[in-house]
Amino acid sequence: MTTTIRPATAADATAVLRLFDDAIAWFVSIGNTRQWGTEPFSTQQKQVDRVTGWVAEPGAWVAEHPDAGVVGALILGDATDYVPAATEPELYVKVLIGSRDPRAKGTGRALLAFADEQAKAAGVRMLRVDCYAGATGDLVRFYESCGYVTTDTFLVGDWPGQVLARIVGA
Repeated sequence: MTTTIRPATAADATAVLRLFDDAIAWFVSIGNTRQWGTEPFSTQQKQVDRVTGWVAEPGAWVAEHPDAGVVGALILGDATDYVPAATEPELYVKVLIGSRDPRAKGTGRALLAFADEQAKAAGVRMLRVDCYAGATGDLVRFYESCGYVTTDTFLVGDWPGQVLARIVGA
């Protein structure tokens, strides 16, 4: 069955929180406790408020599977304040998360391809994203496999981050 991408609504906050909770549980099970910590987002008011705000943004999208419900989320907008400024107009991937459900396979890539379309529609050619650069580096390699190139590294406290960029159509 086909996953569809649609604008997010406030009603999607619970489903997106579940995606984060499931990811955190999986990270804990593999020993990756530094990316987002060990506590479910749904039990932290700060994170509940954050996710609720994200899904209300104009650049908020969810991927929905007919049998599994919301299996991914993409939030596009302006870069976060902790990364270096872009050198040209851009669209920033603020949040990308996908389900571990086997029916969601390929959702992250599909959402990034959708981000390409959104950048083209906005008349910009640069997409950037930042991610956790610790642990095994698998997340950085995932973005590289989707056509992103590493640019800047940064720290938020002791949390290592990596900025990656992609020129749409390149």
